[in-house]
Amino acid sequence: MRALFIVTCHGDTEAITGNATPCFCASVARKGGDKMSVQNELAGQVALVTGSARNIGRAIALGFASGGAAVMVNARRSVAEAEAVAEEIRQIGGRAAAHIADVGDPAAAAGLVAAAVEQFGRLDILVNNASVRREVDFADLEYAEWREILATTLDGAYLCSQAALPHLIASGAGAIINIGGLSSHIGAARRAHVIAAKAGLAGLTRALAHELAPHHITVNCVTPGMIETARTGAEPAHHAGKTPPVGRKGTPEEIATLVRFLCGPGARYITGQTIHANGGLFMG
Repeated sequence: MRALFIVTCHGDTEAITGNATPCFCASVARKGGDKMSVQNELAGQVALVTGSARNIGRAIALGFASGGAAVMVNARRSVAEAEAVAEEIRQIGGRAAAHIADVGDPAAAAGLVAAAVEQFGRLDILVNNASVRREVDFADLEYAEWREILATTLDGAYLCSQAALPHLIASGAGAIINIGGLSSHIGAARRAHVIAAKAGLAGLTRALAHELAPHHITVNCVTPGMIETARTGAEPAHHAGKTPPVGRKGTPEEIATLVRFLCGPGARYITGQTIHANGGLFMG
């Protein structure tokens, strides 16, 4: 039996028959009555993804490359991993480079943005994904660790966004995506520093969405739920005993698909939003 899909877009309704849904929900869109592929909807644009040497960040970088964007890959220390992601992109015919920088350091964050612009000539998309996630009892949480977490997650987003701002304005259709955290919405023990930083990202998103809208820059926060990722430590304690209603964890690629859509031409009316992708674990 063949499946029938009804796609509604800008007042048009179109029936599409096939055995599987088109990639990206809308590999078919209508413009002037003609069908138009969106597989290269980011062609000519440049994206910077912080913390993109592995897991969700890596998937986002690869997703942008599949959409036609050039990508600056970033890691704090992992030169080999960052270069490997850049090489993956080049192997599929994309343009990519890697730059090592601690986004929580003002000079390093500015240098990262400058390196992207120097390499590719412009900057259209910034994804603030870099983060450090640890668990520690609040009574034992030292100020140095508190500052380390906030510096990478929240200060890094502030520093990179501010450094990127002139280039995003020049783009004429810039986009900033902050990667949030589910625990900042539902709470969790032993993660006060992580939750505070991620909650700060949601507030920063709304503030920048207001301020940067006149410059045609959209700002959104994508908040993943439980995602299958490679971890150096144990599974977070707050994941124990939880299964999303869909019956599984998500994949990095599912988060990357959402991020790519929000940075594309079909999402220019979406800004200031915190968008959850968690399999129904939180329905806020």
